Amino acid sequence: MSITAERIKLLRKQKKLTQSELAEKINASRMAIANYETDRNTPSFAMLSLIADALDTTVDYLQGKTDT
Repeated sequence: MSITAERIKLLRKQKKLTQSELAEKINASRMAIANYETDRNTPSFAMLSLIADALDTTVDYLQGKTDT
């Protein structure tokens, strides 16, 4: 599994959000979130930016470019 997939899932769980709740925050489907978390699909940069905002983090952190 990619670092991006792992970090999306980890942060979502830390925020106590379901896949559906995260999807609603970023105007996506629950299946899209599930696919990102299982590495079936890779989110676009625009989608990564929305996910990062919803999870109070940065795109660089989600991509593994930084550990903070």
